[in-house]
Amino acid sequence: MAVPKRKHSKSRTRKRRSTYYNALKAPQLMDCSNCGNPKVMHRVCNHCGHYRGRQIVEPSAEYQL
Repeated sequence: MAVPKRKHSKSRTRKRRSTYYNALKAPQLMDCSNCGNPKVMHRVCNHCGHYRGRQIVEPSAEYQL
């Protein structure tokens, strides 16, 4: 059975693991049912302020057209 001759350093182990455990994933987007703009799932729409068919917040002036 193969046995490593020397111990792997912490930095070498962490460098290897960083590509799998710390990889950032893009947020899943969906179309808003009210305005049709893309929004992050399970969040209030930034453009119109709707969530699950209800007006939750007033849309801010920077998002209004």
